Amino acid sequence: MYARLHSIPPGLTFSHSFKAKCRELSWSKQNDGQTYQKFRNVCAMAAEQSITTGEKYSKIGAKSTGSLSSSDLLAGVEAAAKRGAEVVMEAVHKPRNIDYKGKTDLVTDTDRRSELAIQEVVKANFKNHLILGEEGGFTGDASSEYLWCIDPLDGTTNFAHGYPSFAVSVGVLYRGRPAAAAVVEFAGGPLCWVTRSFSASAGGGAFCNGQQIHVSSSDQVERSLLITGFGYDHNEAWATNMDLFKEFTDVSRGVRRLGAAAVDMCHVAFGIAEAYWEYRLKPWDMAAGVLIVEEAGGTVTCMDGGDFCVFDRSVLVSNGALHERLLEKIAPPTKKLIQNGMDVSHWFKPTNYKSDV
Repeated sequence: MYARLHSIPPGLTFSHSFKAKCRELSWSKQNDGQTYQKFRNVCAMAAEQSITTGEKYSKIGAKSTGSLSSSDLLAGVEAAAKRGAEVVMEAVHKPRNIDYKGKTDLVTDTDRRSELAIQEVVKANFKNHLILGEEGGFTGDASSEYLWCIDPLDGTTNFAHGYPSFAVSVGVLYRGRPAAAAVVEFAGGPLCWVTRSFSASAGGGAFCNGQQIHVSSSDQVERSLLITGFGYDHNEAWATNMDLFKEFTDVSRGVRRLGAAAVDMCHVAFGIAEAYWEYRLKPWDMAAGVLIVEEAGGTVTCMDGGDFCVFDRSVLVSNGALHERLLEKIAPPTKKLIQNGMDVSHWFKPTNYKSDV
């Protein structure tokens, strides 16, 4: 870079968008005076942002919880997820009644009963809030600033086979940003099912069974355990991620595909895996998990490196220390998908929803 780096105030970290802006300025000796002034202006704005946030990537958690306290919302998501988990636990030893939403996309009667039970808790305590459930779609007040994202049984295929790695996931957004989250993970297996409960509130830290948790400190891909997932549509994004799966399998301690996004993200937050990524997830898949990762000290972006919100169609969560190195391999093919026409507009975002994203 032609501009002198010692002009940047020492010790500051800059956002991904700032670095992109620097690249756009196309430094050269011919336009040095004009371009260098632009650089100083951008640097000043970035310095102000860095001093305020101290973060390299934008935070995804809610900056406010509106008229309700953070503790009230946290208690609400925990109670709702617990009730859904009770329904699942009652069914875990019983025969499954299975239907299909797609050729291989399962739904069970337990999904539906868990969602209804969760909705009852939310509606009893937060009457005017909007709810988005995986099975039932939108219910409630469309003008609310609060949106509950419910996955009543994340990892339905695993549940249907009695394979450990499924969960109940409940997150509540305030103006589009995660404010509180709870995930109840089912582990063990037939004859020995157990659960553990993850939770977080914006600015309040992340916890598992009441104990605060943190992401791992690993800063080397070759010493990391990674997780990804694949959707039911075997399209270009699916093929791209298959290539990423192979590439990271060659250079890491391994890449797991467990089949439940909320669980995968909680494992990153818990520090037992270093990162997770996937294309084409839905808000109910991500709303709880991304906040738990961030509050455990991790980093959340889209797979192209851009700022993330729960209505986006890709996510990369990591322990933070690895994020830049992961993006070196994940961002270029993702950007190529976008150039080739992959839709990255927000989806499942309620019409006229009062949102800051």
